[in-house]
Amino acid sequence: MPPKNSLVKNLLPSLDMPKRRRFLTGSASVAATLSVTSLTLPVNAEENPLWMKTPGKPMSGYGTPSTFEASVKRPFASGYPTVSPGTGSSRTPHQALEGTITPSGLHFERHHNGVPDIDPLQHELLIHGLVERPLLFKLDALSRYPLVNRVHFIECSGNSGPNSAPEPPQITAGAIHGLASTSEWTGVPLALLLHEAGIKPGATWILAEGADAASMSRSIPLNKALDDAMIALYQNGERLRPEQGYPMRLLLPGWEGNTNVKWLRRLKLTQAPTFTKDETSKYTDLQKDGLARQFTFGLGVKSVITFPSYGHKLERQGLYEITGIAWTGAGRITRVEISTNNGLSWKDATLQGPVHSKSFTRFRLPWHWHGTTHVLQSRATDDSGAVQPTRTVFTAPYAKGMNFHNNYIQAWAIDANGSLSNVYT
Repeated sequence: MPPKNSLVKNLLPSLDMPKRRRFLTGSASVAATLSVTSLTLPVNAEENPLWMKTPGKPMSGYGTPSTFEASVKRPFASGYPTVSPGTGSSRTPHQALEGTITPSGLHFERHHNGVPDIDPLQHELLIHGLVERPLLFKLDALSRYPLVNRVHFIECSGNSGPNSAPEPPQITAGAIHGLASTSEWTGVPLALLLHEAGIKPGATWILAEGADAASMSRSIPLNKALDDAMIALYQNGERLRPEQGYPMRLLLPGWEGNTNVKWLRRLKLTQAPTFTKDETSKYTDLQKDGLARQFTFGLGVKSVITFPSYGHKLERQGLYEITGIAWTGAGRITRVEISTNNGLSWKDATLQGPVHSKSFTRFRLPWHWHGTTHVLQSRATDDSGAVQPTRTVFTAPYAKGMNFHNNYIQAWAIDANGSLSNVYT
């Protein structure tokens, strides 16, 4: 991907009106910092490029990206057990994307035994256990309920795990932080179905089970299910993709991705947690005293600068726009600060609206690079008052190498040549 340079059209939307006026009045000095190419128009048709001389491709049944964007792909993580070729993950290439909605084809994947090929006509969702009326739903029946649309992120609790290594890995923002993606989800509020089934006294938890070969299962507190949980049927306007849980998945906004059970086949209301294999053998936070914290569902406030970041290079001195994404499981992002001097001072970035709850928020800050060394950091704050921690503060209570729920500040170092690297501070 070519480096994103300091184009005026990219800079202006992030400025308020007084700043925009100052920017425009100083356009002469700005032009001196930009690489401007003189415009020369062809004088006859023979000088036009090839694509202006021949008819283009016909329409297609399903659109695909340009062949010139073929390098924008999900990197695959290594190091998972090889018990199954479908066990592992792929990550969203955040350093190559803009906005806040993740294209469906670039949404991260995390599977425990591959992606099942489920016939929607045979798939059913069972709600049973401590209910008055056990219910069994086929996809067609669920689709007839009133549907709601919500924009939310999903983040694997192991996201940013590469930064738990002793030395900072020199890999892209997506390879480190790409187990998080945001989509518009459409589906049925789970509370509606639970109330229809009738909740019996004593029910406080739900066992959610998937229809994959791993029978992925998690215990979910009932109060979350009655709050903002959804049975998602659509993603970004189309039916869920198989790797995202087709034909239906559980969506628990703001909670660790593993609880958002894909290929959902049953919900059993219970008096207590079930302590399944998926929530006892993994997804716990090991502390320095040897004890492990369990059921740490909510995801902390977090941000990452996606440009400039590792893999980019600042080719010339001048104006650039520092940009990235911030998110929190608690609600809305209210502030993102950026430091260009390793945390010695901070400046507020502009939050690009709309700012949804439990969703990515894009932040932007114009910045002039003079060809010297810098360490870039971003620090997010959410509407609960929580502030993104430093690496030292986050790692203090945990055992060495604990790589779940990592939300500490990411730092990118820029050298005098404009190259970037991942650093710990």
